[in-house]
Amino acid sequence: MKRRYVTADVFAERMFGGNPVAMVLDAEGLSLAQMQAIAMEFNYSETTFVLPASNPANTAWIRIFTPRAELPFAGHPNVGTAFLLAKEREAQGATQSETFVFEEAAGLVPLRLLREDGVVVGAELRAPEPLSCRAQVPTERAAQCLSVRSEDVRVEVHPPQVVSVGLPFLVVELTSREALRRTKPNLAAYEGLLPLDGADAIYAYWRGSAAGTSTTSFELYARMFAPLDGIVEDPATGSATAATLALLATVGNERASQCTWRVHQGIEMGRPSLMIGRTVKQDGSVVSVYVGGRCIAVTEGTLVLEGNAERPPMKT
Repeated sequence: MKRRYVTADVFAERMFGGNPVAMVLDAEGLSLAQMQAIAMEFNYSETTFVLPASNPANTAWIRIFTPRAELPFAGHPNVGTAFLLAKEREAQGATQSETFVFEEAAGLVPLRLLREDGVVVGAELRAPEPLSCRAQVPTERAAQCLSVRSEDVRVEVHPPQVVSVGLPFLVVELTSREALRRTKPNLAAYEGLLPLDGADAIYAYWRGSAAGTSTTSFELYARMFAPLDGIVEDPATGSATAATLALLATVGNERASQCTWRVHQGIEMGRPSLMIGRTVKQDGSVVSVYVGGRCIAVTEGTLVLEGNAERPPMKT
């Protein structure tokens, strides 16, 4: 049976920037082994598979695979899949909502389409879980994993810590843009520390100045390394970005705020990415986190496969 696939560059301002994702349409009937093999063949950070939703009120059931494992949730695959699915439906002349809801192992993931002059140019997701703060890591060990000095790790705002809004990452703030440029994964240190509380990847970032005199608009530069998952470096990591923004908004002094964040990633890889984040805080707690950006359709093709798929339980 033939199965179509399409690909897009996600969080990209130009083609061949951002983070590529492949989406396999009509994936019903594919086995877990086939999905994993297809993800390994594409060898992108993630590949998604579109299946019918269990609840007709939702858009689709989406399964997400890295080259090595299935994920309960991820950022750029959701944004890219919403964009590509909207493009597919428009090409078929189908009427569609401006909002999607994907069923995933982490729960329901709401998304909003982004348009310019009536044309779909991207999407924005809302994180499926509230922020969870997990294990903290000594500064020296985090620095070793990133091949930087201990004094390059900033701890005034938060220590190196595992955080999650659907997928856990060890998040480390660095003291300078120069330190971020120098980071590279130390595999021996990674293997000695991770996985930890579900995290097998490190998201390192440097926080730039607020935009102008604004106290609600901020700039971040980031890199993400996941060598234990076969991803030496990721060009754009929406799930880690969302968790980091939730953490920064949580530790802020404001009881209520609505902040926007411009997050740059992939620069050192030659795949510059731009993620636009939003955080909403009420009564001292972050109530919602959003990450979105532009996407560009790149390729399409056909697979010929057979098999059966089993639905994993969805988190409730």
